[in-house]
Order: sequence, then structure tokens, then C-alpha cells
Amino acid sequence: MASDTTPHHRRTLVTVVAESALEKDLTRELDALGVSGYTITDARGRGSRGKRSSNWAHSGNIRVEIVCDQPLSQQLMQRLRDKYYDNYAMILFSHQVAVLRPEKFR
Repeated sequence: MASDTTPHHRRTLVTVVAESALEKDLTRELDALGVSGYTITDARGRGSRGKRSSNWAHSGNIRVEIVCDQPLSQQLMQRLRDKYYDNYAMILFSHQVAVLRPEKFR
């Protein structure tokens, strides 16, 4: 069996699950921090603030995924935590991922 010789580069995947009403504010924050790209999807589930559906834009959640380098991931998570955690339903988590084109992810 042939081995995979494709080089993999480490980056950090930051995931933000937040109230959908924050989408415009969050995208402005990401742009201000220099994030090169992100993916936003509708999300639903249940947590400490109750059950959230995605049926109505103002009561639903979004999931924002950002792949970036470690320093930017720390800066991003700290900024969002400081600015939004006290007043909005939001969780942040991150983990290391392997990417094939590191130049795409600051």
C-alpha cells in the first residue's frame, strides 16, 4: 500500500456557535481581525440557554468556522469572548487541523 507523501500543515479551526442576530457583527469582527475566510451555517440545538431552532432568523443560531494560524485564533477567541460572552448566547472552541494549502489560512 502506497503511503501519503503529501505535506500537511497545522492550522487551528475555530468554531463559534452564536445567536444568528450577531451574524453581521461577527463578520465585521472577522474582517477587522484580518481573517482570510470563514464558513457560516445555520445551527440548532439545546444548551444552557434552552433549545434553539433555526426556523426563525431572530431566534436561531449560526455556526461560524474559521481556519487560521494559532496567533490569530487566540486573538479572535479572546476578542469575541470579551465582547460578546456576557450578553449573548455564544460558545467558542478550537482544535488543530491539517491543511494542504497553508497559504490560504493566515
